[in-house]
Amino acid sequence: MKYKIVNINDTGDRSVLIIYTGGTFGMIQDASGALAPFNFGKVVDRVPELRQLGIKLTVISFPKPIDSSNIGLQDWKDMAYIIEENYAQYDAFVILHGTDTMAYSASMLSYMLVGLNKPVIFTGAQMPIGSIRSDARENLITALEIAAAHNEGRPIVSEVCVYFNYMLLRGSRSQKIRSSTFAAFESENYPVLAEAGIEIEFNYSALKPYDRKSKLKVSNNLSDKVTILKIFPGITETAVRAILSDENIEGIVLESFGSGNTMKSSWFIKCLSDSIDEGKTILNVSQCIGGEVEQGRYETSKKLNDIGVLSGGDITTEAAITKMMFLLGSKDKTALKHQLTHSLAGEMDLVEE
Repeated sequence: MKYKIVNINDTGDRSVLIIYTGGTFGMIQDASGALAPFNFGKVVDRVPELRQLGIKLTVISFPKPIDSSNIGLQDWKDMAYIIEENYAQYDAFVILHGTDTMAYSASMLSYMLVGLNKPVIFTGAQMPIGSIRSDARENLITALEIAAAHNEGRPIVSEVCVYFNYMLLRGSRSQKIRSSTFAAFESENYPVLAEAGIEIEFNYSALKPYDRKSKLKVSNNLSDKVTILKIFPGITETAVRAILSDENIEGIVLESFGSGNTMKSSWFIKCLSDSIDEGKTILNVSQCIGGEVEQGRYETSKKLNDIGVLSGGDITTEAAITKMMFLLGSKDKTALKHQLTHSLAGEMDLVEE
């Protein structure tokens, strides 16, 4: 893939690579009034403050901007490839991405970028950069400031994050929970990593510790043999079996009620049990934004333990499905169950067994 590369600023003591993938951020109104992508290499015309940050800035743009609803496995591989190829030349990376699937992408790159010890910060906008009231400028400028922040030569942030509406969140803990306000993202089960006000206040105890000895290794073997089963009152056996019986599916994220509860109907438990007997892996996550799965706490989830459904603890659906894709892509699946219930990239707390 041929990427468009533009140098924005050549002066500064830190260097940041901006990776523009698409999304609302880079839209302006055309002559007809419709929103269309603009030449992101000219972003400085829209955000002249970029030259005042004292950061060396370069933009790499995807050849064709992607609506984040169309993001797929190859796009994640492309993002990881760009970071890997430019890792030695830059101190940090900021990825401009559509908001709808940003949490999925941030979660996936958290897994793929093994040994990461530099900032990779996703950001975007709810309103196009061409709009007078757009949130794009603040999100980009502060994401860049956070990416360039360092202490005694070490980056303050050394993990994949989402920056949005004055908050820095761990990428693998983030979720888009609002579609029509600037406060689009939250991290209900993990503390905010930083808040931007007059000063940027870092929550050092929540940040991943910097590891000088870490060496980046991109793991890009991903699997699409996954699905999500979201239960609801009145769901039928026909519907459940239609989802679980697909021979190509190897991993299933079960979105259950509350703290991991499901209906205790014998047909439902048998559907899950049959799938597990066929070699499929089922990970139980809560439909709730906050809280966790406590499998076995109530009678309605005890049977899930008995048949071998795995508890996802406090992992989000976004982090769970991408984790399943990541792990099922590995040739060695002997440790799959252990890895699904233990943290790979700070995406979950330890599940009590």
